[in-house]
Amino acid sequence: MRILLIEDDEMLGEAVRDGLAQEGHAVDWVRDCAAALGAVASWSFGALVLDLGLPDGDGLGVLRWLRQNGRGTPVVIVTARDRIGDRIAGLDAGADDYLIKPFDIEELGARLRAITRRADGCTDTLLTAGEVVLDLRQRMVRYQGTPAALTAREYAVAELLMRRAGCLVTRAEIEEELYGFDDQIASNAIEVHIHNLRRKLGPGFITNLKGRGYRVDNAG
Repeated sequence: MRILLIEDDEMLGEAVRDGLAQEGHAVDWVRDCAAALGAVASWSFGALVLDLGLPDGDGLGVLRWLRQNGRGTPVVIVTARDRIGDRIAGLDAGADDYLIKPFDIEELGARLRAITRRADGCTDTLLTAGEVVLDLRQRMVRYQGTPAALTAREYAVAELLMRRAGCLVTRAEIEEELYGFDDQIASNAIEVHIHNLRRKLGPGFITNLKGRGYRVDNAG
């Protein structure tokens, strides 16, 4: 999933970026409201992690812009503002969750998974495609009942394709899901991930629609 992190604290920003990247997410990190508004106006994100006390204004302004412009992107507010009134204001402005600093990165990851499942209308935490089962809660993939050793990015590709089972997913869409603004993408990176997934999860797991993209069938 591609995540926009809006946080001006360098140490916390680095910790959140690195922690979410280890889970296979592409994390774009900006440090103020202006950069955040520019990013959300130009790119599509799976979720936002939003600080409120930013150098050039209140992060709630970014959240209100999203909702006023019909953007349903899931948003987790992360802030030191711990008063009940602040929480109510954030949730009423359209946040999907509210997390008080300091927090555990693993908890943030779990909350992001929960709000994106809700946004996708997915109440089940298991996705299946033939002999492949993907557990969204445990972030584990089993093939023929045995756990498959996937890298974080291989898992991200498998999750994207299984969430959109039956639909064509283009190379550009996979790249946008896996890589952020500053990532260098090797010309054959997506093909390598697809090859590895077929090797680990069976040759029939992913259909290659030559020149168009990829598709997983029979997920539910």
